Amino acid sequence: MFWFHCGRCGSLFQSQTGDMEHRLCPNCGADPSLGILESPVATTPPGAETTSDSIPKPGHLEHRGKRRGKKRKNRHFMWLLVGGWSLVLVLIILGARTLWHVEEPARKQTAPAAATLNDEDDELLNSAGQKCAETFSRYLAAGTPEGCNQFVLTPISTASRMARYYSLNPLPHVDPGTLSCVGNSVLKLPGGKAIESYWKTPDGDELEAVFREEIGEWRLDWDHFARYSDYPWSLFLSGSGNPEGEFRLLARERLSDERKGSDAISLILYAPRFGQPGEVGFQSPEFLVARNSRDGQLLDAAFKLAKRGEQVFGASLPNLNPEGMIRVRVKVRRSEVDLERKFEITAVLACHWYAVDDPGVEPSAPAAEPPQER
Repeated sequence: MFWFHCGRCGSLFQSQTGDMEHRLCPNCGADPSLGILESPVATTPPGAETTSDSIPKPGHLEHRGKRRGKKRKNRHFMWLLVGGWSLVLVLIILGARTLWHVEEPARKQTAPAAATLNDEDDELLNSAGQKCAETFSRYLAAGTPEGCNQFVLTPISTASRMARYYSLNPLPHVDPGTLSCVGNSVLKLPGGKAIESYWKTPDGDELEAVFREEIGEWRLDWDHFARYSDYPWSLFLSGSGNPEGEFRLLARERLSDERKGSDAISLILYAPRFGQPGEVGFQSPEFLVARNSRDGQLLDAAFKLAKRGEQVFGASLPNLNPEGMIRVRVKVRRSEVDLERKFEITAVLACHWYAVDDPGVEPSAPAAEPPQER
């Protein structure tokens, strides 16, 4: 017996394989020859007898086993392929991160020790360095002259000058969280020790800050930090403002070798640039200072000190001035003579920018006058 399919009514029925001509569909009674279909795998319905013809042949089982084995191999290959591509992607990502990785900057040091310090200076830096860093951070974060005033030296006398200065100059906007201290040292100023420090911003700006102890607090020397001048140098040279003022400037000696034997020192004065100590701003016309005057002797001593690679008050941090230039605090007068504008240095107050009255150098000895012939 074998299972057949009626091509007319679609029903399944059993019949012997030998009686092909007289086989009729028991369901519709018609000749099922239009759609006789042998089942590829004999399935015995409930209640039917199972014969040897209805058992799948060994060839069918072998074929099905091969197909199942092939599927398992394909599935295994697929997982290997997926795993391989995943590994490749991971390696690509790790390689890209390594290629573009930027090392995090070293932890900001608030008070790194200078190269050469004695025990006393080292102890001062260790005890006061953190306080100075906190003062500087609060000063920069204050945002207004009124807020900044509480962190500077002599705040009562500085308040009016600070307000006037920032009415003519921009207030620096520096994020204290991005600053890093690149060096500091102990500075021996008249009246006591100070701490001088250099700082850098992520944009490459360099800031100098000097701190002195006052009433138990370490406060910022604002005059030095702001390069305080009574009036913007460029406006003063153009004829604006009061005809005389006090300025913190950079000085360069003109033709120093050629004018050694002359009676006057020739100077050009430049405005410093905040945050860029190696660059200069607006320059002045030529100034002539009598060499044998006290002002001339101070300037001569300061230029000689700079040529020896030394700094005023024994400062040990690197000199950030442009090559061949010194820092001066001077009084300058402007005048109009025959419709011509002229300038004159009336006093050399100091050869530095610190808020101290000491000039920083000793006047050089005046040149000896040649003996007169009798």
